[in-house]
Amino acid sequence: MANLTAKTAFDDLLPITNGDVTLSEIPFDTITWVAPYNGKAAAVSKALDKQIGADFPGPNRTTCSADARAVWTGPEQAFVLGKPLKPITGAAMADQTSAWAACALEGDHAAEVLARLMPIDLREEVFAVGHAARTVLGHMNCVLMRTGAARYEIMVFWSMASTCAHEIERAMRMVAARADA
Repeated sequence: MANLTAKTAFDDLLPITNGDVTLSEIPFDTITWVAPYNGKAAAVSKALDKQIGADFPGPNRTTCSADARAVWTGPEQAFVLGKPLKPITGAAMADQTSAWAACALEGDHAAEVLARLMPIDLREEVFAVGHAARTVLGHMNCVLMRTGAARYEIMVFWSMASTCAHEIERAMRMVAARADA
């Protein structure tokens, strides 16, 4: 019988530090996709608040509690990160834990690193703490969240974790080289 060892998406790849920026893995216990049925958004938001202490997020936003975060991922859909959910009447739900990999990019030059890879405006006055976006990182689809003044969380498909780490590390090296010059 084979002896299997559980590994994370970024196992043996992270953390990486270059200059003042660090890329590290975020091991969410659970990632649940939630999509309210037509006309049920308010009821689902209330049920979500009751379960995790955070309501359903508006477009391009996140809502948080001490042990969970709800992240907008598209029209009338969100991921709930961290805390397992019980079924919610009026919503389609699916476990996405094994489909997504998450990492955090943190440091004074984090926005400059991401600006090399993403076609969105990351200035704080445009993409503030609590904002979220479905965008691309290089050629990969991703969910981007700003969780601090100099901290971003990035979710990519599990199968793209290695490519994600490689692309971000490359951009980190380029930004660090410019800072040192």
